[in-house]
Amino acid sequence: MARLMGIFGGTFDPIHFGHLRPAYEVMQVTGLEQVRFLPNRLPPHRQQPWLDTETRRQLVEIAIADVDGFVLDDREMKREGPSYMVDTLADLKNDFPEYNLCLIMGMDAFSGFTQWHRWQDILNLCHLIVITRPGTDKPDFAEFSDIIESRLCRQAEALVESQQGQILLQSVTMLDISASQIRQILISGASIRYLVPESIRERLEARQI
Repeated sequence: MARLMGIFGGTFDPIHFGHLRPAYEVMQVTGLEQVRFLPNRLPPHRQQPWLDTETRRQLVEIAIADVDGFVLDDREMKREGPSYMVDTLADLKNDFPEYNLCLIMGMDAFSGFTQWHRWQDILNLCHLIVITRPGTDKPDFAEFSDIIESRLCRQAEALVESQQGQILLQSVTMLDISASQIRQILISGASIRYLVPESIRERLEARQI
């Protein structure tokens, strides 16, 4: 039986419970053997991160240290130039040929997926797991490519049965927390308690980063 590996990329500027809880639920519900957190160095579609590269890497490492199956993968931070997911997936596929790769993303990211660099090649390298809120209706795919519509699957078993190209809409607990919100709270001098793991809060609020 194929083994499943989750790929969770992002700026993580900083990492918070809104990243961690959905990733944990996806791992439990879909049977992922592990979730690799890939902080990027130069996001191609966003402004430069607020925290420096090494700080973001360290905070991700601290946040996931006690969770079995959560793994830090800093390959994008070591690569020159923009962090394109298609390049990262090709690299991971080469390193872990025994796994079916499953790229985890939110609905906002999925809505713009057809504008991603070489998005069609991404579907030839991995499955997509799109996280949604409980009770959310199936999104309107009128603006999506027919290629994407035809790949939608209902059960996680489909991720095992084929090596790549399936798209699973997975309902998880969505926490209304954003990195930008956390940055604004820190700038104002208020506390970010209960928005991030305590070990992260202590470092950010004390600026011991």
